[in-house]
Amino acid sequence: MKPEIRIGYGWDSHEFKAGIPLKIGGITLPYDKGLGGHSDGDVLLHAITDALLGAIAGPDIGSLFPPSDPKWKGADSALFLREALSRVTAAGYQMVNLDSTLITWRRCAEFPRIASASRRKRLKAWVRITRRSLTWRYC
Repeated sequence: MKPEIRIGYGWDSHEFKAGIPLKIGGITLPYDKGLGGHSDGDVLLHAITDALLGAIAGPDIGSLFPPSDPKWKGADSALFLREALSRVTAAGYQMVNLDSTLITWRRCAEFPRIASASRRKRLKAWVRITRRSLTWRYC
């Protein structure tokens, strides 16, 4: 019997680096440093991608999009999220809730506003869930 509910857990972290844009949740934020990663370093989309893949007992993000492959250098993390969502659908499931927490090494007052309406709207469209089922906290 196929389980009715599956839960995935994902997390990600990258070091701040000068000279690259800061992307979180698919939105570029005004900040003097970005998160270094092989792709665009979007920790929110990476964590969601890994959670989705984990919920269906799929491969992790690093297996699907290995940092050793130059084709993923600077890649838009939305591509990774779309692939994970496609695999969730192919496995016969759908996302119904998303809850995430961003932890920063900067004081909240120094960090750009993360909980923007545009980020929430874009993420809701990507994962196809209602606003009431999408939450995140930061700092």
